[in-house]
Amino acid sequence: MGRIFVVDLEGRTYKCKFCKTHLALADDLVSRGFHCRRGKAYLFNKVVNVTIGPQEERVMLSGMHTVADIFCCCCGQIVGWKYEAAHEESQKYKEGKFVLERDRIIDGVDTEFYIDTRQSISDAEDA
Repeated sequence: MGRIFVVDLEGRTYKCKFCKTHLALADDLVSRGFHCRRGKAYLFNKVVNVTIGPQEERVMLSGMHTVADIFCCCCGQIVGWKYEAAHEESQKYKEGKFVLERDRIIDGVDTEFYIDTRQSISDAEDA
């Protein structure tokens, strides 16, 4: 078994819920309007730190697609799927894109160091 090399992303990221491995940048988010069996899902142009399973034909809400499940490369949990091919012309835009299931990822925004940018008056300005 070889060594796993993990890509660390810079900026706002989405991470694996189970092991916190970086999966995608918010800048690569295409749509939040997708759904999966377990609820909401997000469509991304690209993702990192995943392995791709075997291709299969799957009937989805938008029609027949050739897809492959994607798994976190660190913990092995399924995190979504990749659209390999769309059978309907109106769905071709999905080809090569990735879906991450919302209940399997976390938003990497660091809320611990939140800075309040609202204008306030300090003691020095009262004088």
